[in-house]
Amino acid sequence: MTFPVTEHTVKSTRHTTGYLACGAEKAPLLIFVHGWPELSLSWRHQLPAFAALGFRCIAPDMRGYGCSSTYMRHEDFEQELIVADMLDLLAALGRDDGQDRAVWIGHDWGSPVVWNIASHHPEKTVGVASLCVPYLSQGFTLDAMLPLVDRTIYPADKFPAGQWDYQFFYQESFDKACKGFEANIRNVVKALFRKGDPARVGKPAPTSMVRAAGGWFGGGACPDVPRDGDVLTEADMEAYTAALTRNGFFGPDSWYMNHKANGAYASLSKDGGRLSMPVLFLHGAYDTTCETMQSKLADPMRRDCADLTEVVVNSGHWMAQEQPVAVNAALAKWLAAKLPDYWKI
Repeated sequence: MTFPVTEHTVKSTRHTTGYLACGAEKAPLLIFVHGWPELSLSWRHQLPAFAALGFRCIAPDMRGYGCSSTYMRHEDFEQELIVADMLDLLAALGRDDGQDRAVWIGHDWGSPVVWNIASHHPEKTVGVASLCVPYLSQGFTLDAMLPLVDRTIYPADKFPAGQWDYQFFYQESFDKACKGFEANIRNVVKALFRKGDPARVGKPAPTSMVRAAGGWFGGGACPDVPRDGDVLTEADMEAYTAALTRNGFFGPDSWYMNHKANGAYASLSKDGGRLSMPVLFLHGAYDTTCETMQSKLADPMRRDCADLTEVVVNSGHWMAQEQPVAVNAALAKWLAAKLPDYWKI
């Protein structure tokens, strides 16, 4: 059965979340959480596929993006507040049986969100899946990530922050970072959303050189490169461009400005941060920033997840858009194997 993708809004006194929905209203919930600098649209290949398999699929625009509220203080983009947005959304979806639970699926900055929901609110979590960003019980913070940098690729004398150098650039030159993106947003969308390149595996990621270059694009305007049709259609590109033009980059970039607060929030996780529910992690074989194939970045996740399934997808960072068939197959196989009773509800 084919279901339409429909647009909805949840409003409260504290926040407004716009979201896409697909599938039978009372079917078990899958909630897809996007990252930087994306939209609910990023899950366009997943929503109808899993709706047809019997799920109610939800993809919100996250705080600072699309049709959701944005704010003008960095601290308004702390993980604790973003998790609260998602719990408000879950409550508004209203399960008749009172079981407000979902399988949470995240990518990029959406991954720390779903990891935090699982670790702070296991009663709201049937299972959790992440694309590219593994679970760090300390929080997705620079303090947690720097010790896990692969120093064979990033010698400490040349790359002290490894591939996470760009996150320091936000902290040191936030206004410059925002202005660099906003100078030509369409070009930024085309430059960012590109498929993975196997030839770049084992080499320093461009994100490791942002401070030395004076900015993301050498400190100047983003170059005009051809759109990668294997990741984005013309319509997709225009939708991203319009949303980022409307809201700007202050909100999206502010997600990087709360490492201390996010680490403190992570320290309050249930069960010391150990996850007991089924967990799926999808490695991007050609993702050189969130590199989990050779580095130690995924090791803490293996220690802290009691029921972990790992799958390698031959993809770069924008996995759900670049390799949707492989991503959907891995998710479906995991749901069938680990959560068969949930699927049958």
